[in-house]
Amino acid sequence: VQLQASGGGLVQDGGSLRLSCAASGRTSYSPSLAWFRQAPGKERDFVAGTTWTNRYTNYADSVKGRFTISRDNAKTTMYLQMNGLKPEDTAIYYCAASEGWIIASRRSDIAAYDYWGQGTQVTVSS
Repeated sequence: VQLQASGGGLVQDGGSLRLSCAASGRTSYSPSLAWFRQAPGKERDFVAGTTWTNRYTNYADSVKGRFTISRDNAKTTMYLQMNGLKPEDTAIYYCAASEGWIIASRRSDIAAYDYWGQGTQVTVSS
């Protein structure tokens, strides 16, 4: 499975962006999906997760009510709609997918994901 993230950019405080993650290869074998982000000097953190069949969606507390994860039914693209952006959302955003089903307790665990996109920079100015 190959993942390609895009859609990042510079936006003002309170603005919106929509990230995309194009998937190719055997996506039917990569059921669990997620977005992570990494700010300068910090660890990579979980942002949101879902599956190609939309069996669940979950979010980090810091983005609940502002971000929405979704995917298309063709299992080719995953999205992250980000509204109400804040300067603390500034980071490189990465999309990820797993080879198998991830149990609930591990969905925010970086080690649970097998495939990663190259990242897209999101910068929110104050």
